[in-house]
Amino acid sequence: MRTFTGGTFVVVTFLALTALAPSTVAADPVADFYRGKSISMIIATAPGGDYDLRARLVSRHIGRHIPGNPTIVPRNMPGGVGIQAANYMATVAEKDGTSLHAIMQNMSTHQALGGAGVEFDTRKFFWIGNTTDTPNTLVAWHTTGIRTIQDAMVRELVVGAPGTATASVYYPKSLNELAGTKFRIVSGYPGGNPVNLAMEREEVGGRVNSWASWKATKPAWLKEKKIFVLVQMALKRHPELAGIPTAIELAKTEEGKAVLTFLSADVPISRAYVTTPGVPKERVQALRRAFDATMKDPQFIAEAAKLRMDMSPATGEEAQKYADLIANTPAPILKRAKAIIEGK
Repeated sequence: MRTFTGGTFVVVTFLALTALAPSTVAADPVADFYRGKSISMIIATAPGGDYDLRARLVSRHIGRHIPGNPTIVPRNMPGGVGIQAANYMATVAEKDGTSLHAIMQNMSTHQALGGAGVEFDTRKFFWIGNTTDTPNTLVAWHTTGIRTIQDAMVRELVVGAPGTATASVYYPKSLNELAGTKFRIVSGYPGGNPVNLAMEREEVGGRVNSWASWKATKPAWLKEKKIFVLVQMALKRHPELAGIPTAIELAKTEEGKAVLTFLSADVPISRAYVTTPGVPKERVQALRRAFDATMKDPQFIAEAAKLRMDMSPATGEEAQKYADLIANTPAPILKRAKAIIEGK
């Protein structure tokens, strides 16, 4: 029987532990990659709106749930009403999982319609998760006297819109064509906050904005009835807007319903987060599961409630399906939608 002296036993034990060390260190390559690093959270809007506030909220909490606990650094990148930031993610950002993007919900629709300036393909982004399926709403300012969508079918309502090729433009255009409303669009505002100011000054009488954004950024307007929701752009009525029709319900033909369904299909990705193409699968999975864990984090939930943020999260896998569905819309529907938006 072989015996060991005290010194020999120590050496043997040390060698055994040394042999195990490499497998222990390499046990979590995702954590090894992210440890000590920072992740940029690219926000496609200026500070202060719902996209910005929501992305910063996610940034404050998701790092705890990503292996290696990287620091999340928010970066505002407004331009082209979301196009500049999406292009940056597709063409400039490192393809290694160190960039997240609070993508604007109409980017898949804009791409499908052959919109100008697109250098991205939302089917190639990895979708990490979505925080809410809040509908877009078209509202009227209280001094206009317009209270319902039926009012907007007999009286003109001037609506302001950021940019020139956004949901804020194509929603009222499509409703005019397919439902008989009388919206007149004044486009080209640099962002949503300037349109809000224009409403207060009565330069315009309404605008398109998400229901979640109204609740988070203008709760006083809702409480004081300074805005009236006329219609919601969604696949189904939101429980809090049960008395407000969807655009799809207002369509006069089956073709019109199909077009408005396409234009409303981005609601399930209203406030989603993506990372770049080319990220290794294990990092994509780690980011997706970190997002899921964040949505269940008591600290995150408490802060979201304090900020009056609407939360109805979906996984990255679910968000990816909707983005792909929009981008792969049949050509005849896209052709009709594009003709309406371009006024042809």
